[in-house]
Amino acid sequence: MIETKNTVIRNGRLIDPAHGTDTQGDLYLAGGKIVGVGSAPAGFVAELDIDASGLVVAPGLVDLCARLREPGNEYKATLQSEMAASVAGGVTSIVCPPDTDPPLDEPGLVMNLRQRARKHDLARLYPVGALTVGLKGREITEMALLREAGCVAFSQGDVPIADLQVLYRAMQYAATFGFELRLRPEEASLVNDGVAHDGDYASRLGLTGIPVIAETIAIAQIVQLMRATGCKVHIARLSSGAGIELVREAKREGLPLSCDVAINHIHLADVDIGYFDSQYRFDPPLRSLRDRDAIVAGLNDGTIDAICSDHSPVDDDGKLLPFAEAERGATGLELLLPLTLAWAERNRIALPIALAKISSVPAAKIGFSADLQVGSRADLVVFDPNEAWTVTREALRSQGKNTPFAGMEVKGRARYTFVKGKCVYTV
Repeated sequence: MIETKNTVIRNGRLIDPAHGTDTQGDLYLAGGKIVGVGSAPAGFVAELDIDASGLVVAPGLVDLCARLREPGNEYKATLQSEMAASVAGGVTSIVCPPDTDPPLDEPGLVMNLRQRARKHDLARLYPVGALTVGLKGREITEMALLREAGCVAFSQGDVPIADLQVLYRAMQYAATFGFELRLRPEEASLVNDGVAHDGDYASRLGLTGIPVIAETIAIAQIVQLMRATGCKVHIARLSSGAGIELVREAKREGLPLSCDVAINHIHLADVDIGYFDSQYRFDPPLRSLRDRDAIVAGLNDGTIDAICSDHSPVDDDGKLLPFAEAERGATGLELLLPLTLAWAERNRIALPIALAKISSVPAAKIGFSADLQVGSRADLVVFDPNEAWTVTREALRSQGKNTPFAGMEVKGRARYTFVKGKCVYTV
């Protein structure tokens, strides 16, 4: 890591998604802040001078869902390995779900995790607190105390609450304090032992299906509870066109609802499973081509607010199993940028709009501004949007090497990553 107090990034393409600007110029950093855009402040003397000709300079990426596997599953990944992967991918802020072992249901656990993350001095970590004790869905946690410990929102991770009375009371509690709940919509009784999208492809493979209504029924319940409580809700990792339409209707109604989608679901569908390839097993499952197209349309029209990596490092033992037994998830922190750029290029989305989905919009969800304005935090990524590279195990810094994009060529790679004005990654 290179530490510096005063840095100038020259001749870069400065993209500020929060303000929709795309200009050419210089950026000046000092004291962990942006102190000049276009021209240096009086008396500024650079200690690090970076020529960003041909490169994009943008706010650091903000990932709304990345599992770092600590505490409890260090054999899959560690804070050190995943923080290094994060900054290598240009991700400067990570939101981690509460489904660690033990779950993040007590203030001491949250503070301990944040302290360990700070020791690595790489990306910023924003924990999401457990909504119920032990994520068991029975007793609501002390959300106010967890918030004081540093939690930015509250969630069940991928463990749905079976008792709607508990969820109702949790939403009443959260609404009283203005807290946001992050819920992945899934009706557990409709999932059972399902491992893939309930469609023709799963039927041909003989895989037990998970129907779309498992998602839509849960969304409908959440929306009804929002109407009753006024609670703010962020729906995590939508997977279906029908689910997106329900969110679209709730937003038209004016409910305080937002949502995101995993980067994998923008590019992949159930047919990509091929001959039982466990690299394509996710939670929620990859759905039909029509659902994938609806996700892209939802991103294009703004119904879907943000894109997350859904980073879930899995060891080889967890993936080298029959599809129905294999562990769900894949590495994603280092692929968030190039796969977002691929979506933008394919759909002719302007770069400021595309980058907003992985920077300024998710940043606003956790309470800060990700922009290139004087006085803003100097969390930045400098990347080459045209650099092609092949996704290989050797190219990934994450301890988790499993991804369905292995062997594929992608474009877009971080050259420098800054957190608090420090250059924490460079090629």
